Amino acid sequence: MKRVEGYEHLFREDSGAIVNTDTAEYFQYVRLKSEKQKQREEINQIKQDISEIKSLLMEVINGSRQN
Repeated sequence: MKRVEGYEHLFREDSGAIVNTDTAEYFQYVRLKSEKQKQREEINQIKQDISEIKSLLMEVINGSRQN
């Protein structure tokens, strides 16, 4: 592998691929990716909760109209 000019942690493989050897940056990437996944899961859970609340409200509204 050859070092990419101007970058301490970047190397170019014979195949042309760029490899980053900065482990701190890698672990930061993994942490951020995990946080984004957690946020997506929380948002999906909130959407499900809102949908359930909406359904329950509709049941209450429709039940009160029938009485």
